[in-house]
Amino acid sequence: MGVDLEEEKLARVRLNFFACHKSDWLLRLIDMYGGAAELLKRPPAELAAGGGVTLDTALRLAAQTAAADPEKELLAAQKAGISVLTVLDEGYPELLKKIYDPPLVIYVRGELKPQPAAGIVGTRKATAYGLRTAARLARELAGAGVAVASGLARGIDTAAHQAALEAGGVTWAALGAGLNEIYPWENKKLAERIVEGGGALISEFPLDKGPLQANFPRRNRIISGLSLATVVVEGGFESGALITARFALDQGREVLAVPGPVDSPASRGPNFFIKNGAYPAECGNDIISCFPPEAMFGLKLSAGAEAESPSSAALGELSPDALLAYKAIAGDEAGLSADEVTQRLAWRVQRAAAALFELEVSSLVISKGGRYCRSS
Repeated sequence: MGVDLEEEKLARVRLNFFACHKSDWLLRLIDMYGGAAELLKRPPAELAAGGGVTLDTALRLAAQTAAADPEKELLAAQKAGISVLTVLDEGYPELLKKIYDPPLVIYVRGELKPQPAAGIVGTRKATAYGLRTAARLARELAGAGVAVASGLARGIDTAAHQAALEAGGVTWAALGAGLNEIYPWENKKLAERIVEGGGALISEFPLDKGPLQANFPRRNRIISGLSLATVVVEGGFESGALITARFALDQGREVLAVPGPVDSPASRGPNFFIKNGAYPAECGNDIISCFPPEAMFGLKLSAGAEAESPSSAALGELSPDALLAYKAIAGDEAGLSADEVTQRLAWRVQRAAAALFELEVSSLVISKGGRYCRSS
């Protein structure tokens, strides 16, 4: 007997009133019982006995989902021009489906068209350098046809959204509250501009859910989940930006970081990621070069990218270390010595030697007088 899609969607919207802080275990139960509608039919004692949850959790699930009104929620969304999507609906982003715990439900105001996207994230307490760099990266990505995803927060997020819009591009904002509760309040006009500019506001939270602190780490996995690559511009070790980067790594997505001054607390997070193997992001082309080849089709790479890169195919065959070394060498007109590569990338000598050997074998660099330069 087939699944009643309308009943199943209502069931998932109902479950989402309970699931908005955690969805992976509910997804497991949905899979176990063959659907959300079937799950909701199970008594709490059965869920506790066979579903691997405590009786207290099962009782709270039953009480809170019984109190929810999914029909009212869907009607309110329709009146507000908001799409409500589950993985069963056409339009639910394919990349988001592939993460470990995709949202049971996403609410979308605006257009969430299929296109390559990159996340730009960073601290709310950004420096002038961070704001300037986030804006430049967003403009370059938008100009290339890449959607810029961020979280509508103050600081780096706001700079990225604004710059993408100013460049005539598309930007997506994942919110830590329901779409009836835009937060922070001073970004309400920016939120409207995002929709008017062909972008989208996205939330997994019910329409009237307020901006609770616990919501924002959940929101961060949506930013990275929508993105082929995520760039950390600024952020300390405990910042939400680093949480987003860790989500991206867990999701198998690329993580880049903007190098910053070593004496700036705001650059501790990005510099840490670079020291541990993240790609340094100095321009939009650095980010796009991390996309899979099929995602780069039709994108408008700047002339700088063509000069730095002999061919996407050749660079795509390099190991991550060799690609980092190539970018460092290509970014210096005089080339770099082996010692300078080691220092620039904060690597051990053996690691740099292996990367340089790979580049020479690939004929992408040549050695002249002890310095490594691009071969073309």
